[in-house]
Amino acid sequence: MKADDPVTVLRGVGPAAARSLARLGIVSVGDLLLHLPMRYEDRTRYVPLNEVEVGQACLVAGKLVRSDMAYGRRRSLTATISDGSGFLTMRLFHFSRQQAEALRRGEWLRCFGEMRAGPAGREMVHPEYRVLSARPEAPEPALTPVYPATQGFASTRIRACVDQVLDAGVTLNGSVLPEEPVPALDDAVVFLHRPPADASPEALDASRVRVAKDELLAHHLLMRERQKLRARQRTTPLPKAQGLGRELVRNLGFRLTGAQRRVVSEVLNDLDSPTPMIRLLQGDVGSGKTVVAAFAAIRAAEHGCQTAIMAPTEILAEQHYETLSGWLSPLGIEVGLITGRLAARERHARLSAVARGETLVAAGTHALFQSSVEFASLALVIVDEQHRFGVHQRMMLRHKGHLPHQLVMTATPIPRTLTMALYADMDVSVIDELPPGRPPVQTSSVSSSRRPEVTARVVSACRAGRQAYWICTLIEASDALESQAAENVAAELRTEAPGLRVGLVHGRLSAAERAQAMEGFKNGAIDVLVATTVVEVGVDVPNASLMVIENPERLGLAQLHQLRGRIGRGKRRSYCILLFDPPLSDVARARLGIMRETRDGFVIAEKDLELRGPGDVLGTRQTGMQTFQVADLARDAPLIPAVVEMGARIADPVRRKVIATWSPFFDDSYTEV
Repeated sequence: MKADDPVTVLRGVGPAAARSLARLGIVSVGDLLLHLPMRYEDRTRYVPLNEVEVGQACLVAGKLVRSDMAYGRRRSLTATISDGSGFLTMRLFHFSRQQAEALRRGEWLRCFGEMRAGPAGREMVHPEYRVLSARPEAPEPALTPVYPATQGFASTRIRACVDQVLDAGVTLNGSVLPEEPVPALDDAVVFLHRPPADASPEALDASRVRVAKDELLAHHLLMRERQKLRARQRTTPLPKAQGLGRELVRNLGFRLTGAQRRVVSEVLNDLDSPTPMIRLLQGDVGSGKTVVAAFAAIRAAEHGCQTAIMAPTEILAEQHYETLSGWLSPLGIEVGLITGRLAARERHARLSAVARGETLVAAGTHALFQSSVEFASLALVIVDEQHRFGVHQRMMLRHKGHLPHQLVMTATPIPRTLTMALYADMDVSVIDELPPGRPPVQTSSVSSSRRPEVTARVVSACRAGRQAYWICTLIEASDALESQAAENVAAELRTEAPGLRVGLVHGRLSAAERAQAMEGFKNGAIDVLVATTVVEVGVDVPNASLMVIENPERLGLAQLHQLRGRIGRGKRRSYCILLFDPPLSDVARARLGIMRETRDGFVIAEKDLELRGPGDVLGTRQTGMQTFQVADLARDAPLIPAVVEMGARIADPVRRKVIATWSPFFDDSYTEV
């Protein structure tokens, strides 16, 4: 048995079981080794029945003295055991005839579970149990691991599979890092699966950190290798040409900020090179990333080459199309829009224009990377809100040209620590300056007990000619519940203020219905847009100067910052009201305090990392981001600076060994160059 063998080589793992394991990301034997326990149970001794306390999870054993069928509100099977010191009842609500027949008086029962207070004394409900014909042997002198499981494959089955792998002597064949103390990688993995009874929490955590650090190091080294390989690749250079960029500067109607000028220069210098650009552009909400994209697209168009701009939503794609058309069409550069909502005839006409090279800039959604879209000479790919796309999606668009330059943009400021870990293969630009003239958004937190005051304020603002957002969130991850909350608020506002034009946007509406409501809000036909967090990205309504966010204590700082960024885009002073439900936890109170104190997205991102980890900064399970087998960025971010430093110092043989150990566990797109 080898680490790269499929899990079907294991006893008891057929096609159906393999599909269940695949839901946990377990496809190979090596994946099982890296599927580490989430906690441990102490089954190293039998606890006398007279010593077991209610609420305690423990291992017990005793002789079966009685087995009965109990009838109450629910039928149950009970089995009472005794070890000479006391009695305990095992209760099963779900059981088969074979289970009932096996529980015969005089047999021995070994159980592990949590003791509860039952109707007839102490009992365990659905414990793990075994029926034995003789007194049980002494328990194993090791802690029992409990694994993350899935429907159809419980932790006990995963444990049995892991035992098969360990008994077969399978290892990851990992390297021993010279800077790292023992244990070696494989020793640490075995220790985590089979810790001795006296293993301390500190020793277990040290072994987990050892494995996580190795994985983070491998990822960082792989990103650096990608960067080295890219430096040897060649693409179409796009040097200075007709000077249309200077004409755009004259026509913009506003002055570029210093940060915008700096970033434009960095991007255009990259395009001048025959080495394919892969640059990450970070810019806070409203910082002006689109104008940087415009200068890059102009440079490609000056050489008769095409640019594809991919956005995560149709609203945002249409917004890019309108903005870029206004800037580029006067320069003779045709801009087209490709989305999934186009009628067949219109879609065919636009695709033909792209295929012939007449449309030099194509803005669109994921529809851009479908096989029906062909480019005549794609030289530049721009991906907006890049973390909302899967790696494979970006690669598919990239393959539509000959190694086109890539500019990936995000309005989610990324802490430097995470940038070092996740984007080591990219050059990074930051727009750290907002355009002048925009008054800051004044943010306040208000208890839900003052809801009528907040409603009155929204109505008053709208009757004065302004527009407002009312954002509804719920703690349950349910479109249905969020939709219901949004519908209730919309109904409440219509009742409180007859004649108020209220729009509604939530995840259960069709894309066309959402787009229609957002378009009505943008055009001023709607006074208040009641919405779930689907408006986090992609709506630019300068007249919207008031936002109410319900239950902000349930959102991360980054998401709150993104939502707040929908207002304050015009000349009017804007206000954000965080309508919270008391009492607040310490973390929630700190989070709302930060929102009141600053609007600097990079400060907020660093604070978010401190308070909650990067799950709210980027989303550690976002489709566009490599997920790790063991490392958890929310917990292991402090390891990253040491990992980066180690990566710069270790010798080539060790570097190659680390990459070889871990690359099978990374997304294929991360090893593709």
